[in-house]
Amino acid sequence: MKDRYGYSISTNSPTARDAYVLGLDRFLGAEIGVVATLQRAVEADADFALPHVVLARYRQLIGDRTGAKLALETARQCKRVQTDRERRQINIIGLLLAGQSAEGYRAAREQLKDYPRDVLIAQACLGVLSLIGFSGQPGREAENLALAEILEPHYGDDWWLQGLLGFAQVEVGQFDRAEQSIAKSLAANPRNAHGAHFQSHLYYETGQTDAGYVFITDWQSAYEKEGQMHCHIAWHIALWALARGDIDEMWRIVDSDIDPRGAWGPPLNVMVDLAAVLYRAELAGIAVPQARWQVVCDYAAEHFPNPGLGFADVHASLAYAMAGRSEALERIITGAKGPVAQLVSSLAEAFGAIADQNWTRANDLLTLALWDHARLGGSRAQRDLIEYASVGVLLRLGRHDEAHRQIAMHRPKAAISNAVAGF
Repeated sequence: MKDRYGYSISTNSPTARDAYVLGLDRFLGAEIGVVATLQRAVEADADFALPHVVLARYRQLIGDRTGAKLALETARQCKRVQTDRERRQINIIGLLLAGQSAEGYRAAREQLKDYPRDVLIAQACLGVLSLIGFSGQPGREAENLALAEILEPHYGDDWWLQGLLGFAQVEVGQFDRAEQSIAKSLAANPRNAHGAHFQSHLYYETGQTDAGYVFITDWQSAYEKEGQMHCHIAWHIALWALARGDIDEMWRIVDSDIDPRGAWGPPLNVMVDLAAVLYRAELAGIAVPQARWQVVCDYAAEHFPNPGLGFADVHASLAYAMAGRSEALERIITGAKGPVAQLVSSLAEAFGAIADQNWTRANDLLTLALWDHARLGGSRAQRDLIEYASVGVLLRLGRHDEAHRQIAMHRPKAAISNAVAGF
């Protein structure tokens, strides 16, 4: 038996093989039905380890660490002899679940040298929230694109790889190439949520507000809330509603599809997207009730109680600052960890200065972050929160020409309509 990428897999059951292949594809496309499909593979062959490995990775991404560890342990206990690729895959996912990201990335790159079409391992490496995306290293956007280009000859027009390649191209400004890559991904698998998401980023980066809004609202209408990307795609729609001046629609989307009281999504997406859309609304001159910030604070305290993941910590610190939670904010300022600790501390302190209307101090701190905030992870669209916060502070200081120059240099193509009041 072989998988869709031509590798031998340790099952003799056609039913298990087919369900595994479909479940892996649904995972790769952030489609609905991932767990149910992989469970069919398990039911058809209880000693087939790979469905459990994909389940472990999926549960890790949706924030279910207990479920992820249980799935991986089940894979390890499967008694059938496994291939070298499968054994190494289990080890790599184990490193990721243990929080050993650097070691996991080294092992993943070795795996991809020997098995470049091991798509689950490639998935862990590529993207803005991946091992590369959260490495905290300078130049990670270039590294992400380089790996996608290294893998492309091995995958050809495969819809998953073309989507990730297109997103990597978007993030470095190669928009014409990205348009072709993402089109291949969506043509081959139109219900691929990641592909639709990448297309949204392309529209955003090229300033096509109306086209992006029409495209993604139509696409999302057939995407159920259980989909892994539903919350984050809603964030894109809410930002475009804000840009179009439709504030009622923005709040409707926030309440139904982003706020945890009405939405579902991986905790990282829910917390980050809610904090970001609230602050983007404030920057645009929209009054945001304190009660909404308190929701973000409570959610962040529950799901990210200790500093460690810089991308999450920056957004949590923003919420704490806006809600006046000084003790929680101070814990991040003084307790930031990892390769982006200093960047996180500076941004957290900057948000505190903004909340205190200390514009000069906020500007000094934001300036420190502007030169390489890509190290935080996330997309350029997500990190516009930092860019626009800086612009907003410059406007408060009366430095309008400098604000316009900054946008012209840093975000020349992205739409700024209604993004910052007074711009």
